[in-house]
Amino acid sequence: MAVTGFVGRERETAEARRLLGRARLITLTGPGGVGKSRLAARIAHRQADAFPGGVAFVELAELRDPALLPHLVADRLGLHHLADASITRALVEHLRDRETLIVLDNCEHLVDACAELATALLTGCHRLVLLCTGRQTLRVPGEWVLPVEPLPVDDAVRLFRERAAAVWPGSVDAPASADGPGDPDGFGGADGPGDRDVLVELCRRLDGLPLAIELAAARVRSLSPEQIVERLADRFRLLTSGPRTLPPRQRTLRATLDWSFDLCTPSEQRAWARLSVFTGSFGLEAAERICADDAYADDADADADADDASDGEVPGRIAVENVLGLIDSLLDKSILVRREHAGGVRYRMLQTVREYGRERSCRDGEHERVARRHRRWYDELTEAAERDWVSDRQLELIGRLREEHADLRAALDWSLSRPGEAGTALRMATRLVEYWTLRGLAGEARTWLERALAAAPPDHPDRALALARCALYALWLGDLDGMARMLSQAETLGPDDADADDADGTSDGRGDILTATIAHVRAFAALLTQQPGAVDLAAAACAAFRAHGEVRAELHPLFVHGVALAYRDGEPVAARRSLARMHQVCADAGELFYQAMSLFGRAVVEVEFGDAAVAREAAVAALRLDLRTGDEHGLAYRVDALAWIADRQGEHARAATLFGISAAFWDRIGTTADLVAGLPHRTHIGRTRAALGDDRFDAAFAAGRALSREEALRFALADPEPEPGPRQGPRPGPGSAAEAVESPLTGRERQIAALVAEGLTSRAIAEKLTISTRTVDTHVQNVLTKMGFANRAQIAAWVVRGDAREP
Repeated sequence: MAVTGFVGRERETAEARRLLGRARLITLTGPGGVGKSRLAARIAHRQADAFPGGVAFVELAELRDPALLPHLVADRLGLHHLADASITRALVEHLRDRETLIVLDNCEHLVDACAELATALLTGCHRLVLLCTGRQTLRVPGEWVLPVEPLPVDDAVRLFRERAAAVWPGSVDAPASADGPGDPDGFGGADGPGDRDVLVELCRRLDGLPLAIELAAARVRSLSPEQIVERLADRFRLLTSGPRTLPPRQRTLRATLDWSFDLCTPSEQRAWARLSVFTGSFGLEAAERICADDAYADDADADADADDASDGEVPGRIAVENVLGLIDSLLDKSILVRREHAGGVRYRMLQTVREYGRERSCRDGEHERVARRHRRWYDELTEAAERDWVSDRQLELIGRLREEHADLRAALDWSLSRPGEAGTALRMATRLVEYWTLRGLAGEARTWLERALAAAPPDHPDRALALARCALYALWLGDLDGMARMLSQAETLGPDDADADDADGTSDGRGDILTATIAHVRAFAALLTQQPGAVDLAAAACAAFRAHGEVRAELHPLFVHGVALAYRDGEPVAARRSLARMHQVCADAGELFYQAMSLFGRAVVEVEFGDAAVAREAAVAALRLDLRTGDEHGLAYRVDALAWIADRQGEHARAATLFGISAAFWDRIGTTADLVAGLPHRTHIGRTRAALGDDRFDAAFAAGRALSREEALRFALADPEPEPGPRQGPRPGPGSAAEAVESPLTGRERQIAALVAEGLTSRAIAEKLTISTRTVDTHVQNVLTKMGFANRAQIAAWVVRGDAREP
């Protein structure tokens, strides 16, 4: 057994023990350094009593000749002086009636020989069980595969602490004294939240790989954890201090990955290197485009290899039809990790494996070519998403873009860091306004556009439109000066310049589109700042977009036009017509993002000029659509609108709680309701505060703000006045005279309910009352059970409706 402690792996150990009771061949698979050998040894040790015939652990890493495999197994079983011709037969005869467990550790470089021996032994020895480890499976009938994944964060941190403490006691786990840090040099005290954050970041950067974590822990003799994190950019040079007792392939992280790379065929090696260009996960089609040499017929760089080959064939050259097979091989060798996704299977590499592949790609002189293909793929993806946004494919596109977001960033960054490529980045960043907005990433979108504008040629044909789009993001973020400056620059370029591209001298309408885009942004700004002109500017934008068939571009100006007609001109009937047109276009196309916005617009109109019940129905419908699209920006608007509606309906405690919820949502997307929800927000929050008084309003607001996202959404979607308990009438609020007689709660439970309403967590309540967190959780559960509530949000809502005070 190992001389160092074993950390984690409870799930894998339990699953292996279960499989050992029903299967005769179990293979632990996973990437190099993930801890397969150590786990196998632990399982074998714990299960030894279940195998009267004994347990044999056969380490194969140093064996190179497949023909010697049966000899090595025989040696570990204590069988000697057997003739070569009969070695496998002798093993079968020896093991035929024995209930034995044999562990074949590190089979990957002898996979064919291991598969052949396993088949012979399992066929002839019906009580034998084989436990194998490797970076790929044996593919033998009856094989059960148990993937060994990287350690979860908590276990990874615990492993680092234990190994670091063994190397240099007190380096990361010295307890802080009552007077201050336990280590005056700042090396210890890792029990503090800041130090734990460093260890969490370190372990995440190392992918939770036990080998990498142990190699990093060995460095605490000379480096602090913070310094190790800083140096992880060159992890293959840093992580080179493994114990001398480890096999050579495990003494450095590079050696471990070199071992895996050498086991791949030339085509698998090239696929590994090329697929390492992906920062996040990727699908099969993306892999085919980036990995295959014939994916892009006009890719001159990709075809250069063929011109250099004397026989017309290049070693390692990859055809599109072979990519799936290579992905299957890399999955089998644990180079790729497979995960399920709503749209199908996706693949990813651990960061350590990816960085090794990129290093190989650079060494082979392929990285720039592959990175250009990668950028081209994401240019095409954003173009397709822009084109098909107003369609029933919208949810698919949103999900796809979310999955691809890390690589979209990488493609933009690559384009901006290469001479002559910034124009493509400008074109890409100008697209997908709705996607950036619904993700609550207006700030990031603006940053990409500003970087692209700074790097692209001054005469780039997309510059004026990019400035107008950037101005819209500035408006979302409350930067009115920045918005005005960008619109002025866009106008300076002028419609004529925007149309100058046309080869035949005729206009393709780009000038009209630019003018309409600028009018749209100005109309929206006028609406938000309560300035005149919103109706006319929005109407002009709508007319221009409609004239050029730009249905998608017309939708948001229709919203602005409708709301402005109601609030600025006092014409709710005309407002409803604009919003109805917007809704109909979206509904006919199966579009959801703008459909939710049209419903929100209807709620905005009705809460002031119509039926509050209709307003609530529209706002709730909009909120439910937002949850389908993941529109974080929309959630803030919809919840704020529900607060306005609750105020109008006289549900002031609920309104105050909803204002607290929406405040948290506004914070998450980096803007404020005072700017983007303007007049109705200020009107209704003022009325609500006046109705409740400062103390009750602040308590309800704080309770709403403190709710988790899930609790907040449940509260927002609940009935305006939910019954406090099943089949019961409303209960008095805590602290009231009636409550003291009728409430089933104890004094401590009432006290804790009041603190829950203040937004305190169980831990904060425990600290305030000097009791344990477990005791607090017990009291909270008692309140939920006795009152018939489902969650803490309902406790908070119940408290703020009464005169809450501590008993």
